[in-house]
Amino acid sequence: MPVIPHSVNLFQDCKQFFQFLSICQQKSIEQNETQIASISLKVDRVDPLAVLHEIATPDQLHFYIENPAEDEAIAAIGAVSSLKTSGKTRFFQAQNFTESCFNHLVSATSSNYLLPRCFCSFSFFDQGATSEATFSEATIFLPKWQVSSKADQSTVILNLAIHANSNLELLIEQVCREFQNICLAKYGIFNLSSNIQYKLNHWNVNDTNNFKVAVASALKSIQIHHLNKLVLAHAVDIVSKFPFQWIDSLHHLRKIYPDCYTFSTGNGKGQNFIGASPECLIRICDRQLNTEALAGSAPRGKTVTADADLANRLLNSSKERHEHQVVVDFIAQQLSRFGLNPQIPAVPKLRQLTNIQHLHTPIQATLPKYLHPLKILAQLHPTPAVAGMPRDFACEEIRRYEKFERSLYAAPLGWIDAQGNAEFIVGIRSALIDGHHARLYAGAGIVAGSNPNRELAEVKLKLQTLLQALV
Repeated sequence: MPVIPHSVNLFQDCKQFFQFLSICQQKSIEQNETQIASISLKVDRVDPLAVLHEIATPDQLHFYIENPAEDEAIAAIGAVSSLKTSGKTRFFQAQNFTESCFNHLVSATSSNYLLPRCFCSFSFFDQGATSEATFSEATIFLPKWQVSSKADQSTVILNLAIHANSNLELLIEQVCREFQNICLAKYGIFNLSSNIQYKLNHWNVNDTNNFKVAVASALKSIQIHHLNKLVLAHAVDIVSKFPFQWIDSLHHLRKIYPDCYTFSTGNGKGQNFIGASPECLIRICDRQLNTEALAGSAPRGKTVTADADLANRLLNSSKERHEHQVVVDFIAQQLSRFGLNPQIPAVPKLRQLTNIQHLHTPIQATLPKYLHPLKILAQLHPTPAVAGMPRDFACEEIRRYEKFERSLYAAPLGWIDAQGNAEFIVGIRSALIDGHHARLYAGAGIVAGSNPNRELAEVKLKLQTLLQALV
């Protein structure tokens, strides 16, 4: 990525801004291909979700992720370049696309700034069951605007596609106007009145998927076909008289569940996939890989004593420990195939969330420079935590038992930068928002000894994550 440093704020110096874009345009002419001008600027703290609320439009791709553990939130709005694809090579195609984007970047900022990122969403299956899928099996894009907030600092990155015939004056006028709107987007704008919220929260709930029957059938399949584990999802459809307020719902999620990743991605057609996920599939920073096994669940207790009792039962449950160990073993095996030496604690600990607790095992490894994050992602997805074991057969069984399209549910969502840093979460505890309609997803792992009533209670508990926040 070539760097043409500027000591001034290009958004305030139109002459310098024009000169930088002119250099990019000249490179475009000389090389006979589009160049991407990239400008980073540190600004007074803004709320990326408020920015998303203020400047995103339904016809744009967007991505939002908030990581409370790192006190970081980031919004990506609009697409300078994008790829939508499907099939078994989708992760490989995504890797080639991101590398091409980064190779065409021309930066006006020194390397101590946050880097531009490509944002990715993958569906659970590499090929949809129907031709009318809401989201593509893989969507990757380099955003026009990347707005991030970490601790007390915010950074705005502008990426612009520059062609031989680009009207630079018009581009500068447009982006400076949008930049001012970004700087004005502050915290505290998400305050629906109680009267409006009361009206919004009157829905028709359609629970047409018989989850208990599916679990009972899956248990028979486990016995007959020797499946180790099968993860079944449950989907509930909700219809409202008023359009769902997806950004306000997202704000509620981050307030109610501050111990989860809050996320949203839009397909550019007015449909949005949002959620609050506790599960990070991979996080890579300076070649250090962190992943985790998160499987085996129990509710939280209403009192300290009840909560401790439920936690002890979870830690000592042979059924839950077995379900968890299947995931640990799978991740260890997949990482070992790359020649990695994963560091894994001997016993799991508890990950306690607002309304549920899980068995949790953190896993770490050091990556060689040649190993691309999307290669690891392709090998790990789907883990037994969201599919089952053996994996291929479990995925076939999921298709057989689930009468709805998973789409982005339980699939990888995240970002990658030019230095190989990346973060991908698993899109669980999630909802597809489409105007007056919302589809809510949650799942449970089925193993020998599972009880259909208890599994239904578990998915209902997980669905409360969304029902409490949706407006």
